[in-house]
Amino acid sequence: MNKLETKHVYYTMNIIISLASSIMFTTYAIYYIEELGLNPLQLILIGTAIELTVIVFESITGVVADTYSRRLSIIIATYILGVAFIFEGSIPYLSNSTLAVGVLSAFVLLLFAEFIRGIGETFLSGADQAWLTDEVGEEEVAKIFVRTNQLRLIASLVGIIISVALASVALNLPYLAGGVLYILLGVFLCIYMKEENFERVEAAKDRPWKAMSSTFISGITFIKNKPVLIMLLVVTVFIGATSEGFDRLWEAHLLEAFTFPSIGKLDAVVWFGIIHFLGTLISIGALEWYQRRFDVNQPKVIRYSLFYFTIAQIVFMIFFAVTPYFYLSILCFWVLGIIGSITAPMYQAWLNQQLESKSRATVLSIMGQGNAVGQGLGGPFVGVIATRYYIRTALVLSAILLLPAVVLYGKVMKR
Repeated sequence: MNKLETKHVYYTMNIIISLASSIMFTTYAIYYIEELGLNPLQLILIGTAIELTVIVFESITGVVADTYSRRLSIIIATYILGVAFIFEGSIPYLSNSTLAVGVLSAFVLLLFAEFIRGIGETFLSGADQAWLTDEVGEEEVAKIFVRTNQLRLIASLVGIIISVALASVALNLPYLAGGVLYILLGVFLCIYMKEENFERVEAAKDRPWKAMSSTFISGITFIKNKPVLIMLLVVTVFIGATSEGFDRLWEAHLLEAFTFPSIGKLDAVVWFGIIHFLGTLISIGALEWYQRRFDVNQPKVIRYSLFYFTIAQIVFMIFFAVTPYFYLSILCFWVLGIIGSITAPMYQAWLNQQLESKSRATVLSIMGQGNAVGQGLGGPFVGVIATRYYIRTALVLSAILLLPAVVLYGKVMKR
């Protein structure tokens, strides 16, 4: 398989994942709040459930990917995620049956679905980036990551429209559609995804536990010997703590703090679709301008981008939380989307450029664990603040949790 074909398989995989995610997550908060009756603390606990699963299973699945096959790990992930999302979309039917009754039962079923999802996420996390980097080479991945992010944003535009249409019929339909897309992706990858530059650990067949433990130790040793990786691991913890609070509460904040302006008969579902759609469109244009203006393969560009954009992220998160003006809060949300669309591929590229092939997926999974630890520790704390006091207060606290990341990025820039 040549580089072009590998690249196209990676693009297709991410387009389908982004499409499915956009279909499900554009209106998921309304599904959780209005259909399943969750409060702010329960919203956070749902996120905590998946992060705890990631903490437990992330390194294990990363080791499996490095020991046996990144391709196999990715395909397993797609099927597990497909089953999890279909189950999550079926909760209204299950909670109204003789199996269980009431909001509490729906919440418990949702926790179980997120547990299954968490296992699937760990099989995917790290394996996809490790597979691509080994197949095309480290010198190519930065541009591919940036282009992939653009394609993901475009796919999410289509997903937003589908999500609003499906949610207008029934709030659980987006999850059912997303789950089916993941299953179809698994079929596609079984047919078209190849793996030519990966070498299975010799002892993987005869002594699997020894082979996996050796791979894990190799990954840990590699991180310990590279200070920049230790720094990135710490940064990842604080990024996780910030993202969990904001990602789970921003919709609830808008629903609580504002009366949505009346435009004909548009309800909250359509409003969230408009917010996501326009924000994604703006991010696509901003990302295209940025990669043309700067050489995103240069480590210096990556470091400076992460430092200054993280500062901007804190500022606009606070503005989003405290402003009393609806349209200004939406503008802040769109700016945060631009920042995320630029920094995410930058971080991925920088991290992958620091790694060796044989333990790449393991190290990426450990980084994923760091993010999960941050979300698992920061999420419930922020959720309690949101439930006991105000969601605004919790969002400001989420922004403050990102300050240590700015300090660490600043130290790297000085060096």
